[in-house]
Amino acid sequence: MEPLLEFVPDILTTPRLILRCARAADAPLMNAAVIESMEALRPYMPWAQLEPSLAQSEADCRRMQAKFLLREDLPMLMFERDADGNEAGFVGGTGLHRIDWQVRRFEIGYWCRSSRVGQGLVGEAVEAITRCAFEQLRARRIEVRTDDGNERSWRVAERAGFTLEGVLRCQSLTPTGEPRDTRVYAKTQP
Repeated sequence: MEPLLEFVPDILTTPRLILRCARAADAPLMNAAVIESMEALRPYMPWAQLEPSLAQSEADCRRMQAKFLLREDLPMLMFERDADGNEAGFVGGTGLHRIDWQVRRFEIGYWCRSSRVGQGLVGEAVEAITRCAFEQLRARRIEVRTDDGNERSWRVAERAGFTLEGVLRCQSLTPTGEPRDTRVYAKTQP
């Protein structure tokens, strides 16, 4: 099937979160969260080396939405739900990346703003995205790839039931150009 014709939900809900496709109007919220979290993101995220301007964040939101609509990448923003079930505080970003529609292989990525770390929100998002990928997108393989030194990140994968398949030594470079070991976790469904 043509990926452009694939049905992909643009909103997922969990007990505490709303996950949805980015919109240009999300730029101020995303910008503030990235700036707040620069220190924690900088060692692992190439896109978090310099504080983004509001215009850069708007362009990023527009690119995320366009890639989502084209089914090239499926980034989503995470929002807490208020008591009425509506969007409240901006939590971070997640989504399905490095997609191979023929194999039906996806990689889950995530980041959380510093003020929301340690509340289990990312794990809740990962579980929702995993369920969506298997049940609605007919995924055969879902991966989480994380820097071996980012224990907080790989613990999310482990708590979500992903199996460590191995550590790829010197597999890539950190944002500062140092060799990076990458942990590969996966769930499969034939």
